[in-house]
Amino acid sequence: MSQKLLLSAKEIDIILHRLACQLIENHTHFKDTVLIGIQPRGAFLADRIKKILVDDYRVIGVKLGYLDITFYRDDFRRGEKILEANKTHIDFVVEDKRIVFIDDVLYTGRSIRAALTAVQSFGRPQEIELLTLIDRRFSRHLPIQPNYRGRQVDAINQEKVKVDWIENDGKDAVYLIEN
Repeated sequence: MSQKLLLSAKEIDIILHRLACQLIENHTHFKDTVLIGIQPRGAFLADRIKKILVDDYRVIGVKLGYLDITFYRDDFRRGEKILEANKTHIDFVVEDKRIVFIDDVLYTGRSIRAALTAVQSFGRPQEIELLTLIDRRFSRHLPIQPNYRGRQVDAINQEKVKVDWIENDGKDAVYLIEN
C-alpha cells in the first residue's frame, strides 16, 4: 500500500480560508445560516471553518451543530461491521434556515443523502448547501455536488482519500492511498 501527499498542512489552511471567504460572500451576516458538520469527520472541518469565520473574519453569531447519520445510512444493516453512532448536537432551530452541510470528503454521495434525510427530523430548512474539503468527482453514485469544494481529486478504482486532522490524527494532511 502506497500513499501520496495531496495537501500539506499549509495548503489545507489556505483552502480553509478560501472556503470561509466563499461562505462570507454568500451568507454575509449568517443571521439565517447555520453550519452542520456531518459526524464523525466533518465535525473537524466544521470546527475549523467556524473558528476561521469567528477569529479571523470577525463574523458574529455563527451557529454550528453536528449531525450523526449512522441510522439513516442505506448500508446501516449490511455487512459484518457494527456501525458506531456519534452524537447529534443541534441546539438551534433549522426551520426556514439556510443550512451548510460540512464534510471532509464527498465520495459516493450516500452520506449526504443520509444527512438530507436526518436533518428533516429537526425541521424544514429553507435551503441546504454542501461544503467539502475533497470532492472525488468520478465516484458519485447519486447526483450530489458540492457548492463549496476545497480540492477536486480524480481518485480511481481502489484508491482512497484520507484526511488527517491535527485534532484527531496529530497532523493536518490529505493523502491518496493506493491498495
